[in-house]
Amino acid sequence: MIYKADIMRGLLSIFVVIGLAACSSSDGDSGPPQTGTDACDVAGQKQFVLDNMYAWYLWNDLLPESVNIDDYASAEDFLAYLSSFQPLDHFSFINSAEADAQFFGEGKYEGFGFSSRFLAADDLRLTRVFTISPAFDAGLLRGHRILSLDGRSIAEIQANEGVGAVLNNPTVTFEMLDLDNNPPYFRTITQAIVTIAPVPQWRIIDAGDGRNVGYMEFATFISTADPVFDAVFSAFAVANVSEVIIDLRYNGGGLVRTAELLGDYLGGFVAENLIFSKTEFNADRAAVNNSTEFFERLGNSINLSQLVIVATQGTASASELVTNSMMPHVDVSIVGDRTFGKPVGQIGLTFCDKILRPTSFQTVNANDEGDYFDGLPVDCTAPDDLSILVGEDADPNMIAAMELLSTGACPVAAVPGGQFKVSSERAVRQRDRRGPPEREFADAY
Repeated sequence: MIYKADIMRGLLSIFVVIGLAACSSSDGDSGPPQTGTDACDVAGQKQFVLDNMYAWYLWNDLLPESVNIDDYASAEDFLAYLSSFQPLDHFSFINSAEADAQFFGEGKYEGFGFSSRFLAADDLRLTRVFTISPAFDAGLLRGHRILSLDGRSIAEIQANEGVGAVLNNPTVTFEMLDLDNNPPYFRTITQAIVTIAPVPQWRIIDAGDGRNVGYMEFATFISTADPVFDAVFSAFAVANVSEVIIDLRYNGGGLVRTAELLGDYLGGFVAENLIFSKTEFNADRAAVNNSTEFFERLGNSINLSQLVIVATQGTASASELVTNSMMPHVDVSIVGDRTFGKPVGQIGLTFCDKILRPTSFQTVNANDEGDYFDGLPVDCTAPDDLSILVGEDADPNMIAAMELLSTGACPVAAVPGGQFKVSSERAVRQRDRRGPPEREFADAY
């Protein structure tokens, strides 16, 4: 399966997440039985969308009993109409079948190769730049500010079509400001194939009291991560690591089978044969398609006692699935910010040269907890300081995570000037009702 957030609509960049292959909750390369359609004209495509939304949509009971497909210009427009009956659904989408397979199978997509976030209305900063990308080759780096695109200020663009629309253009001229406030630099960059390293970094941290802490930054749940996990957790096992920090701050999801594999490395030793997650479809599909995934002990599964997740409001889907599924079995804490809130996923249905991914199921953990549309709440808040590289010792999220593992309490709260003060106590885990999270802009997926 694959979790997918609302990126395909142009502006939003919560990255990726669930599809179902051969009706199996552990695979997301294709989809349920490939019904397809021989009618690849516009009317045939819209009919395919209608038939499969009635069949597979998680909230199919909310769909209208009758609709005139001729009222909609395309399959994409028609899907947008049908999904509008459920305000929670920002996730159903149609994509190119080729692009879908390339991303999930090879970790590749066509774009500039960065994600970004607004710090203020006209202050747009890069949060990460993939090293195998046009953006990195042009010298763009984390923390750099986008001043203008194609000669237009960010404020002007936002007042009109929005940054996402401009970043859809194949070639864009960027005016950038670096972290040292040197004179702005200009780069004209053309989109090309970006290759994502699913695990940009990992290390074993000597906590100074005989404890070794494992740290892994995880970019997205794609199949190329699978062999990397084995190497990382082999090293963790040799070092007797029982406390782990998984950095998911920009991880918007991906393949469910990769999420389940990560769960096995984290929990296969301590929760072998216990429930990892349950996948629940609509009432029409429940008897046949509902499933339960159990932890499996692997050769390099570690004896985990504490897990810290570094999160932002861009942490979504499969990232939340792993976090939520581990909570009944080990001590899990979230550092940084609350997560995005996507406890649902999509199956994949191929038709013509496209793939329909309707939101089709919800996941819950062993305690039947999973209704986190507002996100999983944070235990210890920490800022994502874009002037510091992800995972460095001085990273506020790493400071908070390491202190939390050592003391069991929220250690620091950020104050101006990059300093820290002792916070009162660890936050109580409860539902945070602040409304929809801020989402990153991106050129990708």
